[in-house]
Amino acid sequence: MARYAFVSTKAIHTVKVCENWALPKPRTRGDILKKKLMVLCAVAIMISTCLTGCKMNSGKIRFGSAGIGGTYQIFGDTFANLISSKSKKYNIEVKTTAGSAANLRLLSKDYIQMAVAQMDLINDAYNRTGIFENDKKYQGYRAVASLYTEACQIVVPADSDIQSMDDLEGKKVCIGEEESGTEQNALQILNAYGLNERLVDTVNLNYTDAAKKLKSGDIDAFFCTAGVQTTVINELSKQCKIRLVSLDQKGVSRLKKSYKFYTEYTIPAGTYVNQTKKIKTVGVKAVLLASDKLSEDTVKDITQILFKNQQQIQYALPVDISLDETTAVDGITIPFHDGAAAYYKQHGITVNTEKGSN
Repeated sequence: MARYAFVSTKAIHTVKVCENWALPKPRTRGDILKKKLMVLCAVAIMISTCLTGCKMNSGKIRFGSAGIGGTYQIFGDTFANLISSKSKKYNIEVKTTAGSAANLRLLSKDYIQMAVAQMDLINDAYNRTGIFENDKKYQGYRAVASLYTEACQIVVPADSDIQSMDDLEGKKVCIGEEESGTEQNALQILNAYGLNERLVDTVNLNYTDAAKKLKSGDIDAFFCTAGVQTTVINELSKQCKIRLVSLDQKGVSRLKKSYKFYTEYTIPAGTYVNQTKKIKTVGVKAVLLASDKLSEDTVKDITQILFKNQQQIQYALPVDISLDETTAVDGITIPFHDGAAAYYKQHGITVNTEKGSN
């Protein structure tokens, strides 16, 4: 019996197709090098793009304010809302910080890109003087505008036996948060009256906690450097009877002689509830700062929005913000950001933009 082998046409077709397949050629060393080169080029393009973007043109900007209850925090919120409402290009994110000294360190490390700080601390951080004498220089930021004067205020209960600075000896006194401008001012004012930390029991608290502790009797006084009328003090004056302590002329003169950024400042009577007398003290300028990482165009845009809408900012702030192009550049000892300088140049004002070196 004959045997037949059956082979399907599908199998034959498959064999024929397989005959036409070409086995992949082994990769040569040149092919491998070429592929590596292509990958390296792609990485280089990505790095280049990232570096180009380091002059931050992206819309998100972190803004360093200070503790809740102070003027920095109110200004930060108002400023962020203003910029975001006037330009969809920018999204300002307000960050709560310990205050001026902390803001300067955070700016220097690019954790934040804009902030407000006291001019005395700005100068010290930038030039490695004062409390920054034994630290590195904190730079990488420049000035945009001087905003307003901050008053150094000393708050006590109305029935306290503290009538003058000398009466703080032996008392428990809050000198603000650590690394805040208030802390530096408080220590300088106490030292001007010969009151070191062995003679005064000092504690570090934010303004809100200090107000609570004063009301409860856990502290005898607290310092607060902020624009007048200061929200936390104003609210406290509605809850309990308080007083502000004046500095005498000798103390004011000693402070002005020792620290060039202090100016004489008078808090008018009636600023706070039951305040019947004017208060003599010293003040320092609050300055708006911008990171060097922000582009010239970005800072110029923001500076222009700030000046064009100063009335809107004034309505929101409890302090008198005197924003005009001439006074905004007075008393600033560090360089101005290129973007701010470009704005001032349009108004016939030339400012220094030369960067310091780390």
